[in-house]
Amino acid sequence: MTGNAIEIRNLRKIYGREGKSPVTEALKGIDLDIPQGSVFGLLGPNGAGKSTLINILAGLVVKTAGQVNIWGFDQDANPRQSRAAIGVMPQELNLDPFFAPRAALEVQAGLYGVPRRERRSDEILALVGLEDKANAYARTLSGGMRRRLLLAKALVHHPHILVLDEPTAGVDIELRQMLWQNVRRLNREGMTIILTTHYLEEAEEMCDEIAIINHGALVARDSTANLLGRLDSKTMIVTPDTPPERLPEAPGLAVEMRADGTLMINYNLTQTPAGAVLDAVRNAGITIRDVRTREADLEEVFLSLTRARTDPVEGAG
Repeated sequence: MTGNAIEIRNLRKIYGREGKSPVTEALKGIDLDIPQGSVFGLLGPNGAGKSTLINILAGLVVKTAGQVNIWGFDQDANPRQSRAAIGVMPQELNLDPFFAPRAALEVQAGLYGVPRRERRSDEILALVGLEDKANAYARTLSGGMRRRLLLAKALVHHPHILVLDEPTAGVDIELRQMLWQNVRRLNREGMTIILTTHYLEEAEEMCDEIAIINHGALVARDSTANLLGRLDSKTMIVTPDTPPERLPEAPGLAVEMRADGTLMINYNLTQTPAGAVLDAVRNAGITIRDVRTREADLEEVFLSLTRARTDPVEGAG
């Protein structure tokens, strides 16, 4: 084993037959390493290729070209071992309505070849808060409980890697908090977590590293902190002592007077240093009572990267 839970090289997926229309290239030569023990975010707009990538990792979609190693096992040479190393919590609620949670876990464990003595269905149900629903039909469970059951099913074969595909889409705050408590616990115990989400603040809080896919290509891959540091734009919020008679002016400044009396000043750090912004404020005759800066958040980085690029970034993989 290397230090990577997953290694992907030149991964391509084409839907349709080349030479015949229509042909969709869902993945365009993805190179990606996901470190062991990390919480790794996989982000991108709808149709970017995230689900295709996850389904290839799970063995549900056959790739067109490339190499995938999961926990040291080549997916082509050792399909059973590579599949056993990964558990996937899908976005869709694909549950048999006539199976109770305990029975569903037992069946799932049997499909993965887990011996009866090694099954821990009740322990997993307790982990996800379904121990009191162990024998209730799945069709009687609420939507949130069904999502918990999907997580439980992904854990029955003791995977080294857990993939969460939009796990908190449409769920309430209580369930979201319960899910992330469980994810943090599993990660502390050594499990590698791969997360796709549309809630960018969730990725910002949870993920050590993030990869962004757009139009089937990898456009960014870095630590969350480094991605947040990529944007050159900054915001300074100034509270004047008295209402200003005129607004600050300087090249590269965009100034807005807000309803609460503060000035929101947007500027590019490379063009206008913070000191020059403060000089412009003083030159406008404004006495500063308070000043603070606001850093870019992940949503701004995401929009910047997906709006500006459709081609892979050199070295992104």
